[in-house]
Parts: sequence; C-alpha cells; structure tokens
Amino acid sequence: MSPTAAPQVHEVAVLALAETMAFEIGLASRFLGSAVDAAGAPLYRVRVASLDGGPVRTSAGYSILPEHDASILDTADTVVIPGVYDISAMTDGTLPADLTALLCRIATTARMVSICTGAFVLGAAGLLDGRPATTHWMHSSDFARLYPQVRLDPDVLFVDDGDVLTSAGNAAGIDLLLHLIRRDHGTEVANRVARRSVVAPWRDGGQSQFVERPVLQLGDAGTAATRAWALDRLAEPLTLADLAAHARMSERTFTRRFREETGLSATRWLVQQRVALARRLLEATDTPVEKVAVAAGFGTTASMRQHLHAAIGVAPLTYRRTYRGPVAHSM
Repeated sequence: MSPTAAPQVHEVAVLALAETMAFEIGLASRFLGSAVDAAGAPLYRVRVASLDGGPVRTSAGYSILPEHDASILDTADTVVIPGVYDISAMTDGTLPADLTALLCRIATTARMVSICTGAFVLGAAGLLDGRPATTHWMHSSDFARLYPQVRLDPDVLFVDDGDVLTSAGNAAGIDLLLHLIRRDHGTEVANRVARRSVVAPWRDGGQSQFVERPVLQLGDAGTAATRAWALDRLAEPLTLADLAAHARMSERTFTRRFREETGLSATRWLVQQRVALARRLLEATDTPVEKVAVAAGFGTTASMRQHLHAAIGVAPLTYRRTYRGPVAHSM
C-alpha cells in the first residue's frame, strides 16, 4: 500500500502595489504563514510580490523589495491585496488597464482577499460588483460614491462572500485572516495562531468596526467583570436583569455602559458568545448536537439551528461536517 500523500500546501500571494500600507504587507505572512497542522507542517506558503518584482513605496516612509513578481499569482490559491493610499482607485475609481486585466484573470482561479482600502483595488477591477463588501469606515463614503454597484456594509469587521473576502481597517485584517484559517482548517488551528500572536482568537465579522468608547475615570465600574462571569455561565438562561445585578447597576445604566464598551447590546453579545461556543464544540468534539445546544445556552437544537444559520448560514450538522478538525473528543 502506498503511503498517504502529504496535504498540498495552500499557496498565498500578497500583491504589494505602489503606495501600499506597510503594516498590512506582513499580516498574511505572520498569520497564515504561522498556521501548522498537528504534526507541525505548514498549511500555507506565503510569498510577497510586486507587479514587476521591483521596490514599492509604503505608507511608513520606506520602500520594500519583494522577492517575486506578479507571475506567482498564476499559481496562487489565495491572493491578498493589502491596503493602499493615494492611488487612482481611491480618487477616481480606475486602475491601469493591465492591472485590471491581471486581477480579473487571477480571480477566476484564486480566492481574492482585501485588507482595509485594498477593497478599492478590487472595486476598481470590477470584482466586487453586485457583491457585499466592506472597507475602512473612514473611507466608506468615498467607496460608496466610486463604486455604487457594490453592496457596501461600512459597519462590519469583514465580509466573507465565498471566493472574495474584504476586511475593514488594518486590525480587522487580522480577524479576516484568522477567519480564513478557521474556514480552511478549523478553530483549533486558528486559535493556536492567535495565541502565538497574542490576539483575540475570534471576533465576529458582523461586529461593529468602529465604536466610540469613553475613557473610564478612576473608580468607574465597567462591564468587563460581568462579561467574564457570563462566559463561564453560557449554559444558564442569563437575562439582562441577571447581568445588571452582577454588575451592581440598574438595567438602564448597564445597557448603556455595555453598549459603550462593546458596541453591542447585551442580548446580541450573549448570542455571539453562544454561537462561538457552539462552533468550538461542533468542530473540536463528538458531543451530540442536542448536548451542544444545551452547553451553549440555546436549550434546544431548533434554537441553536436558527441562531447558527443566522450567524454563518449553515445548520449545526452541516457545520460540523464541513469545519471540524480531523481529531475530536467527547465532552
């Protein structure tokens, strides 16, 4: 019997255009490039290219010299477009014809990902027409004006539209890359990458990308302790009154403070945390769906199915078959 072939490494090409955002150039290498399987084998190979293999200017006042030119895009499984600034795609909605042709050709074979204002590049190439997308909130009005045919959602952290994904500001690019790892290889792999980089392992793509948070004065009591308390009790039927009582606030004050600190209502936040827990249990354990529903605080399979479908568009069993890792254990 022939030995089992090693899984093929996913090829990622980062296209560094002129006037690129320095911080975002290295995100794919840092996050996708550090994803490994249970045996420690890399799951992605990340390479950076400029169009001609020459240096490109960055937003940080220095130029970078990628090791590759755009020819590596022809064999890429995923192409990442970091944010840009002061280019024609952001001022008049155009790109050089050769770049548009390149992107349109590559998009027929590769998954396209933009970070922050990289969405302007995809928009100018026509790759977002009729699709949902997002970009940095500061540039959303310009984006909507230049690309009215795109279904822009300026409030979310990222949008996954299958073979085309867009993220908001540069830190939201981290959320999107971790989402890609979860989508490709499951939660456990993504969580390992997040721990290594000391970042939050999961922020829902629908979370608001910009929330005004007042600076707390000394002696102010926030809701963080209550959120931590609630995370240990997701299986319980927590109510707004329970949360407010734990925080020693009136329901009205708690509701206001909670939204100021998280950008969400307490009810929506609880649902998000329960969905996240259900996803982890479905991916990483063999626990029956009925028990997952109870452990995550949904009570019934029907309730969990409704919330999971609303959040990610699939039923629990479908999610388990699609996204669970190769090894699972029962609770």
